[in-house]
Amino acid sequence: MRRTDISPLSRLMQRVDAVADGAPTLDTIATGFPSVDRILGGGLRKGDLIVLGGEVGSGKSALALAIAIRIAQDGAPVAFYSGEMTVDRLLERALAVEGRVKVDDIRHGALDDTKRASIGAAAIKLRDNTPQFATLRAGGVAALKDDIRRSVTPPSVVLVDALPALVQNARSLDEELADCVRQLKALALELDVAILVTSPVPALDPSRRDRRPSLDDFGALGSVKLHADVVLAIFREEMYDPGHGIEGATELLVRKNRNGATGYVDLYFYQKWMRFEDMLDPDR
Repeated sequence: MRRTDISPLSRLMQRVDAVADGAPTLDTIATGFPSVDRILGGGLRKGDLIVLGGEVGSGKSALALAIAIRIAQDGAPVAFYSGEMTVDRLLERALAVEGRVKVDDIRHGALDDTKRASIGAAAIKLRDNTPQFATLRAGGVAALKDDIRRSVTPPSVVLVDALPALVQNARSLDEELADCVRQLKALALELDVAILVTSPVPALDPSRRDRRPSLDDFGALGSVKLHADVVLAIFREEMYDPGHGIEGATELLVRKNRNGATGYVDLYFYQKWMRFEDMLDPDR
């Protein structure tokens, strides 16, 4: 009998040839931030666990939301699970980001004609290409897995804000966090999705000379350093030395990249809108 099975190596070579001829990569989803995509080899890869960390107030939730919005705008299915906000609050935040309007202005109805027009245009833009927003249920990673599997449209990318919201037993916080990281990596492989989770950096000492987060600052018994495929960290100098750093200037540090380079990219943070933009490739 003639053998027609294609070996994994042959499939890989076919995919390499197709991409070389201009076909899109099937396992990589662009973040929508060109500088980030370049350093990550095109974006977020299915099967990878990406951890995005930073100090409280650094903007990690805002950046995760921005990535989700841009992925959705490019037509890829993406889910955003929040342990801190309801779906209505997430939509409100998305409108503020895309409309370049303060969330408080939307909430209190303090909108002049220009702001109303911006919000209206943002709503039209988001209407057909919005991330699948949801609030994290109790039950940790197991509940998250169940929710992803029940999605009407299976996502290619899942964003989770934030890692501590998955913890079930706070009496052994570090062990629980470490277990959640391991489970998230296993889930990314099992469901063939890219999972990006935000995380605090509890071991960061703000009094040290270089306050840029390192891999060891993520704590969780070193599980982030060990199990994550990509580790990103936000650093904004103005948080520590107001008036000395450039307002809004943000370094997104690539502290670990299992399949590529490390380094950093320059972003700009419009805090009043909770909006990030690429410094080298300003917004589209």
